[in-house]
Amino acid sequence: MTVSTQQELHALLVAHPEIENFDLLLPDINGIVRGVRAPRSDMPKILEAGVYMSASTMLLDSRGLLPEGLDIGLADGDPDYPCLPVPGTLAPIPWAQSPMGQCLLQMHVDRTTPYYYDSRQVLQRVLARFDELRLTPVVALELEFYLVGDDERRIKPRRTRIPGTRLLQELPRLHGLDELHDLDAFLADVEAASAAQGIPIGTTMSEGSPGQLEINLHHVANAELACDHALLLRRLVRGLAQRHGMAATFMAQPFNEFDGSGMHVHCSLLDANGKNVFAGNAPADQPEAYAPELRFGIGGLLETLPESQAILAPNANSYRRLAPGSFLSAAPSWGYNHRQVAVRIPPADDANVRFEHRPAGADCNPYLVVAALLAGLHHGLLNRVEPPPMVREGQIVERDGDRAPHWEEALASFEAARILPGYLGQDFCRTYARCRRLELRQYRAQVPDLDYIWYLGSI
Repeated sequence: MTVSTQQELHALLVAHPEIENFDLLLPDINGIVRGVRAPRSDMPKILEAGVYMSASTMLLDSRGLLPEGLDIGLADGDPDYPCLPVPGTLAPIPWAQSPMGQCLLQMHVDRTTPYYYDSRQVLQRVLARFDELRLTPVVALELEFYLVGDDERRIKPRRTRIPGTRLLQELPRLHGLDELHDLDAFLADVEAASAAQGIPIGTTMSEGSPGQLEINLHHVANAELACDHALLLRRLVRGLAQRHGMAATFMAQPFNEFDGSGMHVHCSLLDANGKNVFAGNAPADQPEAYAPELRFGIGGLLETLPESQAILAPNANSYRRLAPGSFLSAAPSWGYNHRQVAVRIPPADDANVRFEHRPAGADCNPYLVVAALLAGLHHGLLNRVEPPPMVREGQIVERDGDRAPHWEEALASFEAARILPGYLGQDFCRTYARCRRLELRQYRAQVPDLDYIWYLGSI
């Protein structure tokens, strides 16, 4: 029996009778959460009829402005469209200053027609292609982020105190437990809030730079839900960090001297009987012995990687992360248990054989990233795309030719794409590229502080 949203609301208010208002959350094309606030008394009606928001909300840029030159906004009168609740997403907001609940929304042109530029529904269009094959992607995401503070001059990563002293730990401590213990109160609140909101977090680890953490989410056999989890976890972490006197950022490269933050996507594929079609204990150095579904799927992922780059790295800061010498490849590459490749096969037993897609930044729109990689996976399966030679375990990856693309180049590859538009939609891809180009133009038009630091005193 399917639980209605009205029943969900009743159960939530029985458990949390103190809730008086709800944040209604609409992720835009950047994966940034927009929305409205509604009183508790309006929620029964909203759950039935939705709440109206302007169509342009979906296409705002990273600053929250509508790019000029689109066919949406001034050009069409910026109509309001109904935004309908996503079942299963009603939840409390434990970090709010006053008792609050929240609910995810999807935008529609009418009650039965999805709005074409809603990224959650772009993913749904790709998933429908797997339904035709009677295959189900199982997806889990890993998110890296920084906890930051400031010294009244600049933003800086939060540093842990050396136990027993007032000194700050200056060196990065990958997998350091003292860093986690120093954040016990914050992490306990993250765990409790995640449980309250149904976000299945797994392990948390200290990453390779001061103030940088990674939280892993459990896999689910529902790609939309996996992306909901990632989107809501980002909101949760930012909210709780503020409550604990810090800030959290999911920028891809917030600091020059430290590692960037990524979003790794793990994916396996189940058949109609629930069997993992990637299963097979192939020798790590014999790619031809891997299950053909895994091999062909990776071939499709790597073939579509260049045309996906503008989605994996959506803004100017994203490209600062794509630097040679990091555990990240901007070139199509794959390998077993190797972190310098774009698509990694982690060690696993048969039931859990999967690939790990590593290029996306933590600043991305998770729905669009998963839609793009599943499009590549589906393309590879249908066309039996053989991947290039794999990087062997323990092999040193030569990086001379592995130059990361600039934003301009990534957009050009996206605009010339021959595979993704057939999955994401021609109109969606055209509009996405237009939005990104307009933001690029605005970004380049700004005079950065570095110009003053370098040149003002001498020119």
